[in-house]
Amino acid sequence: METHRLLLREMDQEDFRPLAAMLQDAKVMTAYEHTFSHSEVGIWLGAQMMRYVRDGFGLWAVVLKKTGEMVGQCGITWQQWEERTVPEIGYLLRYNHCHNGYATEAAMACREYAFDELDFGEVFSIIRENNYASQKVARRMGMEERGEFVKHYYGIDMPHIVFSVRSATMVKQ
Repeated sequence: METHRLLLREMDQEDFRPLAAMLQDAKVMTAYEHTFSHSEVGIWLGAQMMRYVRDGFGLWAVVLKKTGEMVGQCGITWQQWEERTVPEIGYLLRYNHCHNGYATEAAMACREYAFDELDFGEVFSIIRENNYASQKVARRMGMEERGEFVKHYYGIDMPHIVFSVRSATMVKQ
């Protein structure tokens, strides 16, 4: 998938280092309150590669077309919310690449892919209540708040806000 400035592609083992640089950076992982060990990065990468095969999508590498540098990850994964399994657009960028509009650009491409290629009627983003930057990206995608719940992650209760946007086709129905 391509945008004006970005290439979104499946990650592979060659992406371990840039992925680790992101997932092991405390500034990037503030909302998680947990940085990943090398082993956890490998598990995370393996999970994405498994999603590509099983689901046909997952979190993709976000690469600057101009330089070829991997600056983050963005994509679609299945997540639990209430009694439902919903398609979530998730995004995470390396700290030095934040505030350039890359997350919004990549997330909007994923939104269009979800509607046009995967034929999803609605997509979600589940965002920690204090992650204001990610909430802004969700709103730029046209998402609205749909609910709240508490996730338990590494022994910490983390309130989250559920955002979603419906496809134009679904809205017309």
